[in-house]
Amino acid sequence: MTSNYCTVCKKRESFFYRKYSGQKLCRKCFSESIETKVRTTITKHHMLKFDDKLAVAVSGGKDSLSLLHILAKLQKHRPQTTLTAITIDEGIKGYRDEALDIAEKNCKTLKIPLYITSFKELFGLTLDELIIKIQAQGQTELTPCAYCGVLRRQAINVAARKIGATKIATAHTLDDETQTALMNILRGDTTRLSKEKPITNQAHPMFVRKIKPFCEIPENESALYTYIKKIPFQDTPCPYASDALRNDIRTMLNYIEEKHVGTKFAISRTMQRLRPTIEQITTKEDFKTCKKCGEPTSQKLCKTCEMLQKIQQPP
Repeated sequence: MTSNYCTVCKKRESFFYRKYSGQKLCRKCFSESIETKVRTTITKHHMLKFDDKLAVAVSGGKDSLSLLHILAKLQKHRPQTTLTAITIDEGIKGYRDEALDIAEKNCKTLKIPLYITSFKELFGLTLDELIIKIQAQGQTELTPCAYCGVLRRQAINVAARKIGATKIATAHTLDDETQTALMNILRGDTTRLSKEKPITNQAHPMFVRKIKPFCEIPENESALYTYIKKIPFQDTPCPYASDALRNDIRTMLNYIEEKHVGTKFAISRTMQRLRPTIEQITTKEDFKTCKKCGEPTSQKLCKTCEMLQKIQQPP
């Protein structure tokens, strides 16, 4: 047997070398390893109950669609768990329409219902309109991604409640999780450090708990899975993404990972060990109801209403 064969099945020619494990994998064994890892992650972190109504946040990108396809496959072994995809239309001209079309086609292929809502419907303006207002006021303290992130998180939670979901699955990869951890460390945000975990706590009855079945899947492997399975996805980058701090951290982490293989897994494991201690020293948030929109918040106004109120003020 030559060294170019898959080290798992030892039958087929390898096409991918997994540096952090030393494995050479054929297409079939690679795909199965991703699916097995997702199943193992769900079990290890007790992410699902047998009768959960699961909402899957689908953006139209490679990660969310890979997750949707894998969860649809795993659902065959969990017949009492239901799947519904939810997609948020942020209102980004020339970008979001393609993603919505791709999400709809994938859901039709998988025979999974798709629920779509929008920033315009929920908040009264699109992201494009919001950014125009921000620029007109000369606000520079927050990037478009910061505004979008806050609104998008609330939109996903509201959408999940509307369809009666008991859990929300998001396609945050190992890369996303390590980037977020470093961002929170750089910002000194211990509250977010304690909250970012594979399955969120039940902090408030109006918050639908989130699970991250891809939290141990490297982003490049998620992308490779979509290519192997020939899953159509949107590969056009968001026009606002270049402004985000996350991009700088992503570049730095990828550079270090290339020189020191396994760094991302090491950061993830370290955060899992540290998180219980961080939770103990972090002040617990006392959630109440936002006086404007009625969503849960630790302040008088939720972050979404605070942002929207600020941009509605005259420059």
